[in-house]
Amino acid sequence: MCDQEYFEKDRLEYEARGLITRRQFGVLVAAGISMALPAVANAQATGEKDVEIKTPDGTADAYFVYPSTGSAAAVLIWPDIFGLRPAMRTMAKRLASSGYSVLVVNPFYRVGKPTATGATPIAEMLPFRKGMSQAGDMSDAKAFIAWLDQQPQVNRNRKIGTQGYCMGGPMTFNTASAVPDRVGAVASFHGGGLVTKEGDPNSPHVLAAATKASFLIAIAETDDKQRPMEKDVLKATFAKANRPAEIEVYPAAHGWCPPDTTVYNEPAAEKAWARLLALYKTALA
Repeated sequence: MCDQEYFEKDRLEYEARGLITRRQFGVLVAAGISMALPAVANAQATGEKDVEIKTPDGTADAYFVYPSTGSAAAVLIWPDIFGLRPAMRTMAKRLASSGYSVLVVNPFYRVGKPTATGATPIAEMLPFRKGMSQAGDMSDAKAFIAWLDQQPQVNRNRKIGTQGYCMGGPMTFNTASAVPDRVGAVASFHGGGLVTKEGDPNSPHVLAAATKASFLIAIAETDDKQRPMEKDVLKATFAKANRPAEIEVYPAAHGWCPPDTTVYNEPAAEKAWARLLALYKTALA
């Protein structure tokens, strides 16, 4: 549901309801002020670097952040339509300070390196999606996870987690399908396109349910209003496959998790963050 018209409509509605915590968002972004997140208790020191990863389709740029000492379970982050940007780096670093080696990628590398924020008009981002496909997601996932498994900061004896936002939601499902032996946990936040047309055997949710991963699926209230049956399809599919799956509709607008979006909702984002950590604690042990 990446549509700037909906973002603005939702912003007005949720601001009126007191469910948006970035009221001065436009002023902050224009001033270049970093979008801070709540501090992590007992945060670990981290190291970080920009990296380039070879894939069958070219070279992907990415950001890798990890605990300064030892090795840890790896997590692959798929951004929303605004791509790899400061807000996603901040989110990745926060996760690394919680004890994970985190790779957040530029999913648009085939086309270029967009410079965007959560306030960038969607129309400006759509051309970057050219050439993206489910097959491409899976091919990229294999390359990214193979790269992670070569890094000394990654504990290869532990399963890998993957999380995604908006368009990144189905990309996490495709990642689990592409590398089922390595992926142990999948988290989708306000994901769009998790379920395709009825009966499609290649729908991301159908393929993901055939893996051995555990799932966290956080659905925006606004998305649920547009597709009210989707949560039921997801619940039924994962239950039939006997896959652990926490599926919940959050009282927030599509895009509520990244701290630089116009509909950022800190209480709901923090709840989603807590559930993510709980998933990783058990599924990536």
